[in-house]
Amino acid sequence: MEKIIEVHNLAKYFGNEQAIKDVSFEVKKGETFGFLGPSGSGKTTTIKILTAQLQHTDGDVSVFGIPITKHQNKDFYKKIGVLTDNSGLYSRLTVYDNLKLYCDLYSVPYTRITEVLSMVNLEGEEKKTVSALSKGMLQRVTLARTFLHKPDLLFLDEPTSALDPVNTRHIYKGLEKLKSEGTTIFLTTHDMDEAETLCDRVAFLNNGSIQLLNEPKALRKQFGNGKLKVELTDGREIEVDCGPSGAKELYNYMNEGLVAGVQSNEPTLGDIFVEVTGRKLS
Repeated sequence: MEKIIEVHNLAKYFGNEQAIKDVSFEVKKGETFGFLGPSGSGKTTTIKILTAQLQHTDGDVSVFGIPITKHQNKDFYKKIGVLTDNSGLYSRLTVYDNLKLYCDLYSVPYTRITEVLSMVNLEGEEKKTVSALSKGMLQRVTLARTFLHKPDLLFLDEPTSALDPVNTRHIYKGLEKLKSEGTTIFLTTHDMDEAETLCDRVAFLNNGSIQLLNEPKALRKQFGNGKLKVELTDGREIEVDCGPSGAKELYNYMNEGLVAGVQSNEPTLGDIFVEVTGRKLS
């Protein structure tokens, strides 16, 4: 499968401080890749390097099969979309007029505005002035601007941090739509549930280094204890093995009408991150 991003032995220094330490990973075409870690772990620095906003100190970085140092041109920026903490919107203009400017920049028809506003659940809000928007609405307009030109590669830095659960789910549907149309997504987030929902693979970044990289399902299986959690009608919770002995034990409880519920005992991505790094995502 085609590799959209290739990073080998990446390092970044700011003076004497090393922000990124020997980081290597690849992102395949059409996948959603989660780059997960707490504040200060190097996530945003990595995005800035991958989008040619910041030069790396050492290592090899390629995007679309071309070294990132050769990508500082208009063609490159028309192929990517970037959501960061800088909205890139004009506060005195309306939502619609802001998106019109970006349509002109990317040579996209104005009809696309209606489509992207629907993707972020902002239909009917196009006449509002950006300065009058709430923080959550501003973030959704910024997402709409990022989606406008259907980028080949989309960088999202905490895309739903200011959103309520309803709008978050709406954004997820929009991202799945873009992905189905061929967009590759590079996602950084503190939200492990979000990573679980959206990502094909995740990398755990801590203190500038990747500690673990795999599919979420494979990581849960790797760090699971091979047991099921059984809630009994008397309020007790017990664990049974997933093998034949556990099946017999569970059958006996069920036969006596004592089972109120059965759950997998696999850890969450958040649990795994804490176990591997000793740190919480905050």
